[in-house]
Amino acid sequence: MHPIVRMIDANANRACEAARVLEDLARFVLGAGEVAAGLKSLRHDLRRAIGSVDAGAGIDPVMLAAWRDPEGDPGTGLSHEGEVRRAGTPAIASAAAGRLGEALRAIEESLKTIDAKRAGEVEKLRYASYALSRRVELALGTGRARQWRLCVLLTESLCTHHSWDEVARLAIEGGADCLQLREKSMESGELVERARALVGIARPAGVSVIVNDRPDIALLAGADGVHVGQNDLCVRDVRRIAGSGLLVGVSTADLEQARRAVADGADYIGCGPMFASTTKAKAVLSGPSFVGEVVGDAVCGGVSHLAISGITPENIGELVAAGCRGVAVSGVVCGAEDPAGVCRALLRAWGAADRG
Repeated sequence: MHPIVRMIDANANRACEAARVLEDLARFVLGAGEVAAGLKSLRHDLRRAIGSVDAGAGIDPVMLAAWRDPEGDPGTGLSHEGEVRRAGTPAIASAAAGRLGEALRAIEESLKTIDAKRAGEVEKLRYASYALSRRVELALGTGRARQWRLCVLLTESLCTHHSWDEVARLAIEGGADCLQLREKSMESGELVERARALVGIARPAGVSVIVNDRPDIALLAGADGVHVGQNDLCVRDVRRIAGSGLLVGVSTADLEQARRAVADGADYIGCGPMFASTTKAKAVLSGPSFVGEVVGDAVCGGVSHLAISGITPENIGELVAAGCRGVAVSGVVCGAEDPAGVCRALLRAWGAADRG
């Protein structure tokens, strides 16, 4: 039986190590206590399922340790280039999730030769691990999120002095580092051409392009991401369409929504409405204090955000004082005679408030 015992021991160690990596990502990176607790329980349940020192209760852990032979194991010298480097926390989670599932399956198959009941218990743990791993992987998002300083939302009907594409160029000239295409009533064919044109304007300048609501259009146009509202596609559905190919932003109006968006895997969150706006009227304002809550929150604090609604050079200082790291504006730039000048004024006011 000793080869089977060695297989179980090696894979139990591998599974527990992988579960611990995922647990620590949930605990320290995501602040997801419930998920971390689930992974911790899984580690302990796995050890119990394999056995204990009690007579007739599985494999004696002392026997497992006695058959452990790292010096004589030919597998210890095997490695793959992909094991040497990780591109970021999503890659760490993906690798750990893969190891966990594979190790649990190996334990399950090995236990079938010894104790079918215990093999069934490990099978249940394997399925539980898939659910827990998924929550960690989705919540980590793409790992590529940028913290933009100034995002301009482009809607052609608001561009009263210039064409939409000229507003885009002038916004970039004025210092905008992100442009969002928001055309809710435009037909799909025209929308994808508009998005491709915007990418063509922004990409050479190193400016990000986000498409409102439509992950399919964002993918076809080669945009950087998609932004969804509370009543649009959820983050998980966007991931089913786009995988890690798009950044995903979610509009939030309170801390509960912000935490949910982060747990779902949003790469960034929109926070608002901050102030009253003629572009998109809201009955209730979240206000600058909401940004302060987000920045100071254990779950949301490290996630990129954009405060939105009614933001001008005159009131942006209130947001900076609250800890805001990025804003999104629309009518104040799109409807301006000098869009570049307004962008510069917003950034100057930001800098002045930051220094003061």
